[in-house]
Amino acid sequence: MIESHAFVLLPSRVRPLLSQAKPKYVGTSFIETYLFDSDTRHKTSAEAVGGGALFALAPGRGILAHREPNGALHTYVELKPKDWIDSIDFSDPVTALARVVKEFDGWAPELTALITDSETDPVPRPIHALPTRHRWNRVREVTLLGDAAHLMAPSGEGANLGMFDGAELGKAIAANPGDVEAALIAYEKDLFPRSASEAAEAEGILKVCLGPNAPQSLVDFFTKNQPFK
Repeated sequence: MIESHAFVLLPSRVRPLLSQAKPKYVGTSFIETYLFDSDTRHKTSAEAVGGGALFALAPGRGILAHREPNGALHTYVELKPKDWIDSIDFSDPVTALARVVKEFDGWAPELTALITDSETDPVPRPIHALPTRHRWNRVREVTLLGDAAHLMAPSGEGANLGMFDGAELGKAIAANPGDVEAALIAYEKDLFPRSASEAAEAEGILKVCLGPNAPQSLVDFFTKNQPFK
């Protein structure tokens, strides 16, 4: 297997200057795997994922995969609870993957192959989040953006939101030349409600994907335009 070089999330060194809030486990862990050159070497899995993304869901568990350049299939296995994940020795990738795939006994082989045929070492990712309405009192010349400000469950918007924060902070500084404090006050005024809205939606997405009505809850969202809740 090839060692994965996926991004590792580090604790914010700045957040404690503003807030005593700490990320808490949300009750779900992801396990990350990759298949490469899938159209040639993993045809059945490539056909299952198709040209975009795959959501294979059940209450409390799921296999999510999407295409990346050059035929790579990037998979997130979703499972609860964390103490179960903690019991697996991921330093032994083959044994770890065999243990994980047992949780999908009876699932289609083209789906379970996304786990068992992984060409990278599986990476466990316990999901943590800050409070949905995380905010802080002003501290002069200090603020937060990105995950430091609003770490949340994966929703597809985390990186986008972090980049948007940076752009909005830059605009606020440009609009208040020579007055950094005024810029930070303006930036945070919009940051807090924006972050709270996105965090609430992220919680809703997780419930839709892994809640007691999955996968019907996700079908309903797409076909009936039901909101995440």
